[in-house]
Amino acid sequence: MVELHAKGTHDGQPAEADRRRHWIETAEANVIALPADYPDGHHVKTHRHTRSQLLYALSGVVMVSTDYGRWIVPPEHAIWLPAGVDHSVDMLGDVQMRSVYVRLGAIAGLPEDLRVFSVTGLMRNLIVEAMALPPEEPPAGRGALILDLLLHEIPNLPERPLALPFPADRRLALLCRRFLKAPSPHTTIDEWAKAAGMSRRSFTRTFHRETGLSLSMWRQQACLFAALPRLADGEPVTTVALDLGYESVAAFITMFRRMIGEPPRTWLKRGRRHTAATMPG
Repeated sequence: MVELHAKGTHDGQPAEADRRRHWIETAEANVIALPADYPDGHHVKTHRHTRSQLLYALSGVVMVSTDYGRWIVPPEHAIWLPAGVDHSVDMLGDVQMRSVYVRLGAIAGLPEDLRVFSVTGLMRNLIVEAMALPPEEPPAGRGALILDLLLHEIPNLPERPLALPFPADRRLALLCRRFLKAPSPHTTIDEWAKAAGMSRRSFTRTFHRETGLSLSMWRQQACLFAALPRLADGEPVTTVALDLGYESVAAFITMFRRMIGEPPRTWLKRGRRHTAATMPG
């Protein structure tokens, strides 16, 4: 049986946050759907859940940090956080967050690791409808069908490469953190290898082994991490592309399309349209 508790709670106060988390941990329902709106700069301290969480950014950009790296969640995307993973959350811009908490073993086939998904039109509508359902226990009829379909659609969401894993090697991790402060698409393997005191071959092997990515792919994702909050905040695509060191706007757009699945202006228009559709009045 899939059940729902939906309340317009907010983690802005510590007592409210503790009450919310206690409820998530102790409820008997397989699925709990909770909305929350956060201001720009809000930080949710490191914590964990005994349930897995599908964290959906209806608007705004969310940065999730773990010991293994960072994951960025732009508007119309969601991150899957498996149960038991320590994580903190930072809001980049005003965020409308919609979270679905899933009990372990609710269905077979749910992801076992952290992933960022593009939210399909079907899943978006299911999440919005779930948040609007009355807090019945258990939900009946239409409500039960919505929640059951939502649960079964999670494994079908298209994955996006929006993880930014950090290497365990201290030398490499330091280089990664320095890069995030001043990202550029022109950093070379030879420069990083020399800075780390490693041969090119040793650096390449170590970096890929510890992050699962080539330096080129990691660098592109880091540049995207830097670009998304600025674009969501209204900065022109041209300004962001040139500030990040891209030789042309076209090169930046090509990277963006490959990583997000659509060009920046399409992504921005879709996010604004969906945000406007959820505003009261």
